[in-house]
Amino acid sequence: MNAPFSQRELLIAVIARLLEGCGHVVVGASSPIPGAAALLTRALSGGATRVSILGSRRNNSFTNGGVETFDLAAQGRIDAFFLGGGQIDGQANINLVGAGGYPDSEVRWPGSFGSSYLYFLVPRVILFREEHSKRTLVPKVEFISAAGNPQALLTGKALFSWQKDKRRFRLESVHPGHSAEEVRRDTGFDFDIQEVTATREPSEEELASLRGPVAQAIQADYPDFARKVWGLN
Repeated sequence: MNAPFSQRELLIAVIARLLEGCGHVVVGASSPIPGAAALLTRALSGGATRVSILGSRRNNSFTNGGVETFDLAAQGRIDAFFLGGGQIDGQANINLVGAGGYPDSEVRWPGSFGSSYLYFLVPRVILFREEHSKRTLVPKVEFISAAGNPQALLTGKALFSWQKDKRRFRLESVHPGHSAEEVRRDTGFDFDIQEVTATREPSEEELASLRGPVAQAIQADYPDFARKVWGLN
C-alpha cells in the first residue's frame, strides 16, 4: 500500500494520468489542482510535456494569455485544457453564467469567456469540479456556456469517461471512501455503469514528485493551496 495521501493528491494523480502523452497542456487561472496535475505530468515525462498556466510568472511563456491561448488552440498546438462550471449536465454541457432563472439569475458566475471555442478545438478537454452534488451535476444546465465532447469528468467522488457515440457519461471508478451507490444518489443526471473499480491510488513515484518539485513549482502561483496541501510556507 502506498503512503497515506490526501484527497487532492489523489485528484492530481488521476488528472496526470489522463494527460499522459500530451505535448502541451494549458491550464486556466484559479485552477491549482489541474495546474499541479499538469506539472506532475511534466515531471514524470522528463520535461517532454510543456505546461502553460495562465497568469503564472514561472510556468507561462505567454505575454497575452487569452489571445495566445485561442490562437494556439486554432493552430492545433494545445493538446489538453480544463473546463468546469457552476453546473455540468449529462450531455457534457457546462454553465458558467449563473443559476436561478436566466437572464435574471439569482446566482451569477464569471461568464463563459472562450469556453465554447476551446471546447471544440482542444482534443482533450477534461471537465473538473471538486464538488459532487445534485447542485452542480444537474439534469440540464440552465444556460449552455459550452458544449462538446470531453475526455472525462472528474469530481471529488468519481471519474467518468465520455461516450461520444452515445453522448453519455459512464462511471469508471469511485474514489476511496465513496461508493457507486453514493455517486448515483448525488448525481443529478443518469449515466452508464459497467464494471466500476476503485480509483487507483497515487504511486510512490507520483507522491514523491508531488511533494517535492511539483509542490515547490505550484507554490509560486498558489501559495495558499501549497500550504494547505503540503504545509509549505
